[in-house]
Amino acid sequence: MNPVDPADASRASAGPSPAPTEPIPRTEAAAPTEPVPPAEAAAPAEAVTPLIRGIAVLQRLTEAGGTLSLSGLERATGLARSTVDRITMTLGRMGYVRLDGRDAVLAPRLMELGNSYLAALRLPALLGGHADALADELDESVSLAVADRDGIRFIHQATRRRAMSLSFRIGDLLPAERTAPGPLFATEWTEADWQRWRARRAADPHDHAFPAVPPREHPSADADFEDRTAQAAANGWASDDQLIEPGLVAVSVPVRDPRTGRIACVANVVSHTSRHTAADLRDTLLERLRAAVSRMEDDLRTAPPPGPARAPSGLAAWTGASKQRLGREFVESLARGLTVLTAFGEGRSALTLTDVAKATGLARATARRALITYEHLGLVTPGDDPRTFTLTPRVLSLGFPPLSRTTLPEIATPHLAELSARVHESASLAVLTDSGSGPEIQYTARAATTRVMSVNITVGTRLPAYATSLGRVMLADAPPPPQALGTPHPLTPRTVTDPQTLTRLLARIRTQGYALTDEELEEGLRSIAVPVRDRTGHAVAAVNVAMHAARRTVEECVRDILPELRRTADRIEADLSVAGRFTRVPPS
Repeated sequence: MNPVDPADASRASAGPSPAPTEPIPRTEAAAPTEPVPPAEAAAPAEAVTPLIRGIAVLQRLTEAGGTLSLSGLERATGLARSTVDRITMTLGRMGYVRLDGRDAVLAPRLMELGNSYLAALRLPALLGGHADALADELDESVSLAVADRDGIRFIHQATRRRAMSLSFRIGDLLPAERTAPGPLFATEWTEADWQRWRARRAADPHDHAFPAVPPREHPSADADFEDRTAQAAANGWASDDQLIEPGLVAVSVPVRDPRTGRIACVANVVSHTSRHTAADLRDTLLERLRAAVSRMEDDLRTAPPPGPARAPSGLAAWTGASKQRLGREFVESLARGLTVLTAFGEGRSALTLTDVAKATGLARATARRALITYEHLGLVTPGDDPRTFTLTPRVLSLGFPPLSRTTLPEIATPHLAELSARVHESASLAVLTDSGSGPEIQYTARAATTRVMSVNITVGTRLPAYATSLGRVMLADAPPPPQALGTPHPLTPRTVTDPQTLTRLLARIRTQGYALTDEELEEGLRSIAVPVRDRTGHAVAAVNVAMHAARRTVEECVRDILPELRRTADRIEADLSVAGRFTRVPPS
């Protein structure tokens, strides 16, 4: 984990909207002085070259599923190895990338960029509950999608847990013509949009630019999609009959913005042909989908405007301090450019140049060049008021799809490894489960230390909760009195089994915030644990450090291990908070 975290910088209100500012002028493209990637070669003169390169690195990592070797990044981006090293070092300092040996791995903190777009959009927060309820009602996967030029991008997923899973990831980009939502969005295309679509189809007939879908084996005629668009305009709905891959079918209905009448997003029900044909899906589920969309539009109509929101601040000072600390290995212009994206959010969907500068603490000239760069890359576009800027769905291409499926063990593992290395003891993450004999803990992540004598517990192991520090700290989070403890029985001569004593013990743990067990699970085994809480403050897991009792006294565990343990839990919770804002993070 980074010694200083931009998310830990002080927070301050962005204040009232400033006086109108001048639009950012368009500038001539700079003539490249050396071989550079296409996006860099065509960039305006005032664009920030390190920012373009950093975005390219994040996008190549995203396309590779979240992990790519540094040499692989060098080949994928066309950048020099020294440049890749400096960029990944900077992204690592920001908590956006983790360096694992020779690999660069996207980290959950990166999702704050996509969260800025989703929060500013507001649609997932306002409509996601309706999509979830519809998925439960239909027992099918339901998604919400928005238009991204001539493609569609998912902003919410409500999936069904089946062996045959039919869901895409939030942020995945699909070609419009191979989806059910695509024809609906195309009903609002201009002639310039159609020309861009035809040019893309001619340049990429097999859809290699869309890694979320299988390559197209048999390209269809442009007229096929044009006909589907005309039908969608006439019917008010559209379907997908195995256009993405064999067996997948879907039906979609547009959700319209009550202020403009234009499509705000599209609600999409997905199934497979062993459950429904495309015609059957339409005949049996379309009306219920339309009813859900009507409720969504009612909520959009009656939703109060977002209140004044707090914007990040102090980020410019943090990047400056990082540059001073790391020297030339830290690309300050990249870090400052990325902070611009975090200026947007709920209540901050359209910002002026002055708004951005005030929210981030950056100089106006620095914020201006970052916005010019993002407009060139398609991540920012002018708002309804030409003096303002808004984020585009393309921001989700910066790591969100692979990270949207992150699990709690995946979040915790690197932090456990760092903890284990610091204290030279084994560290674990566990969740609380139930069994016929009472609550149990299940180990879901581990970081073992190298010792002649070490704690050897494998992931998946289950143990009675009452006799473990991990179990007790999670049981203590339950409303008193805790859930039935089953029938505690002694595992060692020191195991506490009396229900009243355990109840008093859990009350003390709840107050002190940690649990310590001393040779209660196994003779010679001492462990100390703290809870891991989600965004609501509920303990969803716990982390502990376990050791042989001869290595540290109880007092030394509290004095030396507990602060490190709490620091680790804080870091896991920070990542979990970012990852869980618009996605569900599975506990195991």
